[in-house]
Amino acid sequence: MSETKATEGSEKKSLNFIEEIVEKDLAEGKNGGRVQTRFPPEPNGYLHIGHAKAICMDFGIAAKYGGVCNLRFDDTNPTKEDTEYVDAIKEDIKWLGFQWGNEYYASDYFQQLWDFAVELIREGKAYIDEQNQETILSQKGSPTQPGINSPYRDRPVEESLDLFCRMNSGEFDEGSMVLRAKIDMAHNNMLFRDPIIYRIVKTPHHRTGTKWKAYPMYDFAHGQSDFFEGVTHSLCTLEFFPHRPLYDLFIDWLKKGQDLDDNRPRQNEFNKLNLNYTLLSKRNLLALVQNGLVSGWDDPRMPTICGYRRRGYTPESIKLFVDRIGYTKFDALNDMALMESAVREDLNRRATRVSAVIDPVKLTVTNYPEDKTEELESINNPENPDEGSHKITFSRTLWIERDDFMEDAPAKYFRLSPGREVRLKNAYIVRCSGYRKGNDGNVEEVFCEYIPNTKTGEPDSNRKVKGTIHWISTTHSIQAEVRLYDRLWLFENPRDELSRLRDEGLSAVDAMRRMLNPKSLEVRTKCYVEEYLTDTKPLDHFQFQRIGYFCTDKDSTPDHLIFNRTVPLKDSWGKIKDKA
Repeated sequence: MSETKATEGSEKKSLNFIEEIVEKDLAEGKNGGRVQTRFPPEPNGYLHIGHAKAICMDFGIAAKYGGVCNLRFDDTNPTKEDTEYVDAIKEDIKWLGFQWGNEYYASDYFQQLWDFAVELIREGKAYIDEQNQETILSQKGSPTQPGINSPYRDRPVEESLDLFCRMNSGEFDEGSMVLRAKIDMAHNNMLFRDPIIYRIVKTPHHRTGTKWKAYPMYDFAHGQSDFFEGVTHSLCTLEFFPHRPLYDLFIDWLKKGQDLDDNRPRQNEFNKLNLNYTLLSKRNLLALVQNGLVSGWDDPRMPTICGYRRRGYTPESIKLFVDRIGYTKFDALNDMALMESAVREDLNRRATRVSAVIDPVKLTVTNYPEDKTEELESINNPENPDEGSHKITFSRTLWIERDDFMEDAPAKYFRLSPGREVRLKNAYIVRCSGYRKGNDGNVEEVFCEYIPNTKTGEPDSNRKVKGTIHWISTTHSIQAEVRLYDRLWLFENPRDELSRLRDEGLSAVDAMRRMLNPKSLEVRTKCYVEEYLTDTKPLDHFQFQRIGYFCTDKDSTPDHLIFNRTVPLKDSWGKIKDKA
């Protein structure tokens, strides 16, 4: 495998196979030595994590080789598209840290595509077919059996031209006729068997209104749009590999007879991003939103880019994950744990450490004066000393995590239990002296005594204890809402499970209801955080010490703080799966 030219003082890094193709094309002088890519989303939903991989490839290749990546919206199906999605897509791309060179729309080329289709009809390379979709499909044949010619395949050119114009006038109903390319009904590539290139759609378009009633199909519009824009490398996922010969054929037809070998867009395919415990189909994501199974496209359990953003993922963590899984010619199912590992690594570098108690029980330090408080230093981020520290107040009554106390603890339990000692982080060593239960039988209050001179820097601070727990002063804390997010689906491969349930006769929505993880969201309203978080802003990142990484939710206010768990400190799903 070839390697990039290393910059001075840096290590060489192996090229992925797409980079190798681009470098070969550049070395051969194709397209005049230019590199121009495009990211072509359809504005029929919000971008998901799979699109992030394509974005990193399209924009990354252009940036690496001094080229440009344009944004082109594939808006050829007005029944599903909306300006809401256009705006959201642009926001997500910018948030990931990329900027497009030019903004285009497939609808920019509707007239050029129409003129091209008319020319194909005149040349005998396209015809109007009045059969319905089911009949056309039944005539396609199979990979081992040739298709059957449409009875309209040889209709006169003038008749097809007349019908094509009337398709766009609104005279005919949707589905009553289509324009098909006349290629080869016996071709071994099924896509060459007279593909449909125009159909009737009467829904108003979000940009062109009611000007058009006949719309080009993706395979007809995509390659031509690439050519109109001067794209050199059309990068897409593996399901488009069988489409590549058709992509090339339509471009050849468009520029009939011209030598395009050194000046044409070249399609190359790479593997999709697939994650376990994740559904990435826009259709299924839309169903989740429309049926109220999630709170919206940016629900932090959704695999949308805006969902990950709201959950607390960073652009850097997503790009790190994409870089680690790489680009190949083979589809694979990636482990969610790898993505969570990437966000932990990134947040470990950037998240401010704070104390938060999400399942509180009161701890009273009985020998500490009631009217005394101390301000102690808490380091903001041990990974970056330049971020300094902040003050945290110690007092007689504290909140601790319920899990940090046991009435009758086993030998390897190193937190609070009657007679045992622990260090309160940044403060004193304490010895548990007892506890009190409420009427419901649960522990309501734990009692302890602090051991003088054991605070950091004091004479007995080196006294050995096996456990350290965090805490917050009850009188110097803020009540907050904490949302503990987990994986949305119970099944490692929800796509297969959804298919199985659909085969049993369930609707897609009912099947998804059965597949949902009932513990994907736990809301805790009686949590406590440091006063330091009073002025937190949406998407601020924190490590709640000993608990996990969290970010401030967009709905958080100074009077009602809300924090979303991004990931726990460690992967707990691996252990759960191993026990299953």
